[in-house]
Amino acid sequence: MGLYDRDYTQADFQSRFRNAPQMRMSFPRITPVVKWLLIINIAVFFASIVIRPLGDFLFTWCSVYPASLAMALQPWRLVTYQFLHGSIGHILFNMLGLFFLGPTLERHWGGRKFLIFYLGCGVAGGLFYPLLVAVDFLSVGPMVGASGAILGMLAACAILFPHFVVFFFLFPVPIRVASIVLTFFYVANLLMRGQNAGGDAAHLAGMAAGALYVFSQPWRTKIKLKIRSAQWEKRIVQQRSLQIELDRILRKVHDSGIRSLTSKEKKTLAQATKAQQSRNKYS
Repeated sequence: MGLYDRDYTQADFQSRFRNAPQMRMSFPRITPVVKWLLIINIAVFFASIVIRPLGDFLFTWCSVYPASLAMALQPWRLVTYQFLHGSIGHILFNMLGLFFLGPTLERHWGGRKFLIFYLGCGVAGGLFYPLLVAVDFLSVGPMVGASGAILGMLAACAILFPHFVVFFFLFPVPIRVASIVLTFFYVANLLMRGQNAGGDAAHLAGMAAGALYVFSQPWRTKIKLKIRSAQWEKRIVQQRSLQIELDRILRKVHDSGIRSLTSKEKKTLAQATKAQQSRNKYS
């Protein structure tokens, strides 16, 4: 399930909807994580076709299948299903989305954050579909595909880079317009329980996860800054306490000699001396 039955989109990251209506067509420069995601997805797809037993094994053990009670004990499925695709059209549209949307986000966040984001959006899609099956809103069926991750990227780009243009039904439109139209279409199809409603559930969950990740960034940054500030203050207090202790030890050495120190005091003095030598070495 996924974007293979949708008139989804190629993104043109060089096009900008500012004051000028013209667009410039170009391909994005591929980035490392996107490159490996493309390679893995394509390799797994063709391997599952050429080696049929391997394909059967992968779809049995690596897809999201809500009917299986064992799935609760097989969390890897939430990641592995993202690398399986059901048809040429399915993988083609998903990989086009990854190719055009992924590099800009990877350059914006860095490879590690982008990979976490990509897989996280896919996991969100893999969780939402079984939830709807569990409440008897949707019927049971296996789900595969990177569509949740791709739609998560679409939502993130729509928020971060609203000037981007994508091709929607062969027409260039602002990425936010495409995102809104797709969201409306997915919601309508899901509520009507139409064809590929399970896939649309994953699409919507991926988009929601992508938007939530972007909108939560300021909060997460503030929390990280508070944690770092607290750690720094704690370190300053520790250094101040250590300095007070060192001053006491040095006064004791001055008054009574080095032999008057306890083993603990000698250890503290040795550590402080070693730390000072290390600082002098790199200063």
